Amino acid sequence: MTVVPTRIDRAVGAVVGSAAGDALGAPYEFGPAGQLSARGEEMRGGGGWDPGEATDDTQMAVLVGTSLLERGGLELPDVFDRFRRWAAGDPKDIGLQTEIVLTSGDPWDLAAALHFQTNARAAGNGSLMRASTSAVYFAPAGRDATMDAARRIAALTHGDRAAWEGTAVLHELVRVALDGGDPLAALPATLERVHPDHRERYARVLAPDWHPDLATEFNGAVWPCLGSAVWALRTTAGFAQAARAAVDLGGDTDTVAAVTGTLAGARYGAGAVPESWTAPLHVPLPGHGDQVLDAAGLRDLARRLATAGAAAAREA
Repeated sequence: MTVVPTRIDRAVGAVVGSAAGDALGAPYEFGPAGQLSARGEEMRGGGGWDPGEATDDTQMAVLVGTSLLERGGLELPDVFDRFRRWAAGDPKDIGLQTEIVLTSGDPWDLAAALHFQTNARAAGNGSLMRASTSAVYFAPAGRDATMDAARRIAALTHGDRAAWEGTAVLHELVRVALDGGDPLAALPATLERVHPDHRERYARVLAPDWHPDLATEFNGAVWPCLGSAVWALRTTAGFAQAARAAVDLGGDTDTVAAVTGTLAGARYGAGAVPESWTAPLHVPLPGHGDQVLDAAGLRDLARRLATAGAAAAREA
């Protein structure tokens, strides 16, 4: 008999699943397609990463989640300050664009916008990769509220609205999945809420007939990253299959698999994440002491976020 995951199970799945996908993909980052299948090595480390070690994707997601819990909601200056402390703590990996924004010395509400004004290229997937915790927290508030929160958090480091809209779409798909719905079936209604200037591009990469081979940019960009995660969810029948498919695409494997893990975890629940992946899973937090979260810590974080988000939505 098939066990239907509870809402809490799905919330835990989104957070732990994102971290597991991140750690699974980390050793294969910037490699060619098919490497995971060819090597058959899962959670064994490599590329500077220890076995089961999560990257900046999950580290930043944890910082967002802990801020939401400790501040009792979204306080953007606090989130930015935690990001900045983390960046100063010499993480093993940090996106170039994110690093420039966080180390610029500019105020929290201007840093990303100023970077975009001078660079004009800020549509990386760095805001998408860290969205699992905020997606869980804001889901009970409804579609408009969760998409708005996603945009605001994304704008802390990414001045290009394309990154905001992609993160908002991910938030909404997670909300639908946590409610027990089909995130793929929710795509048309979700796209209607995307800013008109970006709707057509997202509609293209989220279409049922789109394949990552059709991408016109590297999957480190927000559009093909989200499109690849949705493709992996659409073309597989379980969490592990989806995550493996994401990693086998090559390129920005940790982030594509982290986003895939967020979606697949929300859809299939925490029980679908292989124990062999969660056993070595751990998340260091540079700049924030010697704290390292294991899978149990991530599960607790997810449960607290789901509970606190529901309470906040009731009070709103």
